Amino acid sequence: MSRTRLALAAAVIAAVALISTAAAVAGSASHNSATATTVKVTMKEFKFILSKSSVPHGKVTFMLVNKGAVAHDFKIAGKKSKLVQPRKTGTLTVTLTKGRLPYKCTVPGHAAAGMKGVLKVT
Repeated sequence: MSRTRLALAAAVIAAVALISTAAAVAGSASHNSATATTVKVTMKEFKFILSKSSVPHGKVTFMLVNKGAVAHDFKIAGKKSKLVQPRKTGTLTVTLTKGRLPYKCTVPGHAAAGMKGVLKVT
């Protein structure tokens, strides 16, 4: 009987260890795939103010808030937002790779006037 109890205890310990490991792996995988970054971009004449100067690589949503008197857009990594009218908001979601990525407003003359910058992606 002692041998049977010992074998049963070993089986229970092995099962608990296996379940714990599987739960930890599943939890970290779902956390990583669900992680997204949000950056608030305030647009004014003629500058951008980003809430973060550095973001992790992956999916990034830019929340665009035009506090200026004229329409602006936001372009980064080959993706461009719709034109955001004065006192309106918009969004742009982009998957970013590591590096230093330039961004700008593509309305003629706006980037030259200062609506540009570089975002660090780690």
